[in-house]
Amino acid sequence: MTVTHRSLRRAMVDTCLAMNRSGINQGASGNLSARAGDGFLVTPSGLPYDEMRPRDIVAMGFDGRYESLRRPSSEWRIHRDVLAARPDVDVVLHAHPTFATALAVHGRGIPAFHYMVALAGGDSIRCAPYATFGTQELSDHALEALEGRLACLLGNHGMVVLGRSLKAALALAVEVEALARQYVYALSLGSPTILPPDEIARVARKMRAMGYGDPSASTPSSSVEGMNNDMEQ
Repeated sequence: MTVTHRSLRRAMVDTCLAMNRSGINQGASGNLSARAGDGFLVTPSGLPYDEMRPRDIVAMGFDGRYESLRRPSSEWRIHRDVLAARPDVDVVLHAHPTFATALAVHGRGIPAFHYMVALAGGDSIRCAPYATFGTQELSDHALEALEGRLACLLGNHGMVVLGRSLKAALALAVEVEALARQYVYALSLGSPTILPPDEIARVARKMRAMGYGDPSASTPSSSVEGMNNDMEQ
C-alpha cells in the first residue's frame, strides 16, 4: 500500500493522543476523520491510540471502499456522511466523554444555559436518538442532529464534533464536554436560566467577528489543506 498524506496522518494520531490526555476519550473508544483529496482518512477499528501509527490510519472513498491493512472505525458511516453533506467542515471527531455521555444516556441535549453554547453553531446542542453503533440509522440520526450545528450528542452513546481543522475540532470537543459538566452541576441546583435565541444569535455574531473558538477562522480549512498537499511516498 502506498502511504500518502503523511503529515495529516501524523497530525491525526497526535490529535487522538490529545483526546485521551484531555479526558474526552478513553482507550480505543471514539474515532476521528479528516478530509483528504477526493476522500477522507479515518482512524482504524479497535486499536488503542497509544499503539496507533500514521500507517494505521485508513484511507476511504465516499463510496465506502477503503485501502488499508486495517478495518476502518465502526462509525465510518458517520464520518463519510457528515463530510459528504457538510463542505463547511473538514474534520469529524467522535468520543465518549463522561459528562456529555451522562446527558446522552438520558436523551438530553445541552440548552443555552451558558452563552458558550453558541460555539456549537446554534442555541442548543441537540441529542440524537439512540441507534446501534456502526449503523446507517445512527449516521442518519447524527446528520439530522448536526443540521446547522458543529456538535451533537448521541443518545446512550457519546458526542460528535465538527471542525475546519483538527485543532478546531479538538478544542470544540473539550468545550462541549466542559459545558456538559457545567450543565450537569447546574441541574443539581435546580432548573438553570436558559438564554433566549436572540441573545445566542447576538453572541454568535460577536464570536464570528472576533474569530473566537476556531483557530482556523481567518484561513478556512488551512490545517487540513496544507497537510493534504504533503504527498510523500
